[in-house]
Amino acid sequence: MIVYHLGETCDLEEVEEGKAYLGWVQGFAPFGIFVQLNDRIKGLVHKSNVKLQHRERDPIIVRVIKIRSNGNIDLEEITPTVYQTQSVIKKTSSVLLSDIGKRIGRTVLIEGEIAQVKQTSGPTIFTVVDESGTGNAAAFIEAGVRAYPEVELGDIVALTGEVMQRNNQLQIEVASMVVLEPEDATRVRERIDAALDKRAEPLDVPFLIESSVLEALRPQMRRVAREVRKAVMASRPIILRHHADADGICAAVAVEQAVTALIRESGGDFDAEYFLFKRSPSKAPFYEIEDITRDLDFALKDNVRYGQKMPMILLMDNGSTDEDIPSLKVTRIYDLPVMVVDHHHPDESVDEYLIAHVNPYHVGGDYGLTAGMLGAEIARLINPEVEDQIRHLPAIAGVGDRSEAPEHARYLALAAPEYSEDDCRDIALALDYEQFWLRFSDGREIVKDILNLGGDPVRHERLVSLLVEEANSAIEEQVEVVMPHVKSRMLPNGAHLFMLDVELFAHRFTFPPPGKTSGEVHDRLIREHPGEPVVTLGFGPDFAVLRSRGVMMNIPQMVRELRAEIVGGGVSGGGHLVVGSIKFVEGMRDAVLESLIQKIGEAPI
Repeated sequence: MIVYHLGETCDLEEVEEGKAYLGWVQGFAPFGIFVQLNDRIKGLVHKSNVKLQHRERDPIIVRVIKIRSNGNIDLEEITPTVYQTQSVIKKTSSVLLSDIGKRIGRTVLIEGEIAQVKQTSGPTIFTVVDESGTGNAAAFIEAGVRAYPEVELGDIVALTGEVMQRNNQLQIEVASMVVLEPEDATRVRERIDAALDKRAEPLDVPFLIESSVLEALRPQMRRVAREVRKAVMASRPIILRHHADADGICAAVAVEQAVTALIRESGGDFDAEYFLFKRSPSKAPFYEIEDITRDLDFALKDNVRYGQKMPMILLMDNGSTDEDIPSLKVTRIYDLPVMVVDHHHPDESVDEYLIAHVNPYHVGGDYGLTAGMLGAEIARLINPEVEDQIRHLPAIAGVGDRSEAPEHARYLALAAPEYSEDDCRDIALALDYEQFWLRFSDGREIVKDILNLGGDPVRHERLVSLLVEEANSAIEEQVEVVMPHVKSRMLPNGAHLFMLDVELFAHRFTFPPPGKTSGEVHDRLIREHPGEPVVTLGFGPDFAVLRSRGVMMNIPQMVRELRAEIVGGGVSGGGHLVVGSIKFVEGMRDAVLESLIQKIGEAPI
């Protein structure tokens, strides 16, 4: 048997003769009991139809015998032993969240999905998503007490309430909220999903430059943009992980600018851009176990404490190699969708863990088309309004990653005359220097000032100038210390090999770190040997970093071979074909380095 429970905004027109309703005893009279079906509707159980003894406020189940023309309702008490309750909502047309601004002070019905449940010291705040946008609904029982505890994250609900304006933001003061029955919920969910798919489809904007590689990547870039837009519109948090260098930062910040602007447009809380989007740097050029552990810890806590959905993860300038797989396996356990935008040489094994993968190697390109270039173009697909802010970021990324691709020259031309190549080089160095001291922090506002996105060009110039001065001073001091300790060796293929123990002969725990120290030494050695093949190998107790000019190495392939050939070496690593890093166990350093040097000496010039 079904017993109906009338919502708080239901009127007489929602009451039907012959149906059973759940109410409460409102009062007594010599001729019977008055029963309240909700705050608006009252009926009478004649004393001849009363079955049990009652006190005021007792719950009671009644059947409607007759609804009189004057609105009086005749009831009889029933006592079913087995029944289920079903909520009734006021019969009215639902209103889209995008239209509630026109209905301030009026009662509306909203059908949508619960995207967040946040308990405050006062009301419970429900974030609701429908096919038109996002809105907040406040429900109050008593201070700090969870309203509608039966309503959970992801439920499809019908809520009614008055539209109010609080702190310049629209909010619905909830009068009633019910979880829709499966059939109605499916109807609403399908409607929302279809509308979100349509709204999330990115505009078909042309790229900033001409590039056959970019055109070949367009379908996957649109897929990434579409999934990001849909996550924003559905109030799903996004975690963006990126390599902590100039290229990775430019890629991530471009997307950050697009996403945070879109979040503001979508009608979320004033601080939604901070809890719905998180940008985090990764020290390694891959998604480390430490990274996924941090991300998962924050996500689970936010899910429990703030009622947020579990996040989508976007990896930029990392994520496309075998080294990422241990972390990607964790994301699968928690059903976290993952996308990758990278320019490192990819391994096919990662694709089974991803819903989208943008990589120039997939379409015949290479690492010269950097993550920062890809990120800026994807950001424009996510939100074309940010183009003027970010159009110089690809040039900075290209300079920072020493791109020699034809696209780099085109992006430099696009950034000029506002940003010369030297300006881009300074900004890239400032990013690397500042990120070294930021460690795992994103430094959102500082980085925006370095990239001239903070709205104060004078401060940008002064900050970059200072950081470049400090960085160059540290680099000069480091290079001056290490150069006397560089050892040279001529390889069988005619390449110059230069080796440096950066653990013994370089300052540690300061800028520049071992990888950049090796790169700076490599640059100096190239100038000393113009036109000749040069490989620089910086190493420590359990790692090595490689830089090459003129030798056609394949570092990811070398890593795989070393791992198989040196039993007990614990070899791992990767990177680009001619720039990368390798890890191993300290006790096997000599064996790994000698085998590595042999492979370099066999590589074609």
